[in-house]
Amino acid sequence: MNLEIERKFLVVGDYKKLATKRYKIAQGFLSSVPERTVRIRIRDDKGFITVKGISNNSGTSRFEWEKEITVEEAQNLLAICEPSIIEKTRYLIPIKNNLFFEVDEFIGENLGLVVAEIELPSEEFKFEKPLWLGKEVTGEKKYYNSVLSKNPFSNW
Repeated sequence: MNLEIERKFLVVGDYKKLATKRYKIAQGFLSSVPERTVRIRIRDDKGFITVKGISNNSGTSRFEWEKEITVEEAQNLLAICEPSIIEKTRYLIPIKNNLFFEVDEFIGENLGLVVAEIELPSEEFKFEKPLWLGKEVTGEKKYYNSVLSKNPFSNW
């Protein structure tokens, strides 16, 4: 089973100088129900379809399956997604143990929201939190991208 183990945090400081890669992302949802979220994403020049299951009680772990598709296929699927499309810039920031933070800087209706996620090998795995990491929001549904597409940060 493909299991995603991830923690999510708000960002409160300067992180960009630490980034080793940057991507432009547009994504939408064919299904945003928690039991089976189906995401379509274009990251720079690649397309992806991702299926995620419902999160466990802590919000840290859930089933995830992803497959690369063509950009044309992704564009066609984005056209039939639920409203609205999320746009963001993602910064990759490596840390110890071959782990990295993905920092998403949202634009459009979610402008002003900056969230960092880290995928971990286990729920108990300990990592050093950088100074620019703020409040943990793991499991807070309002920060899920599928929820942000319906209730954007600008409406809070």
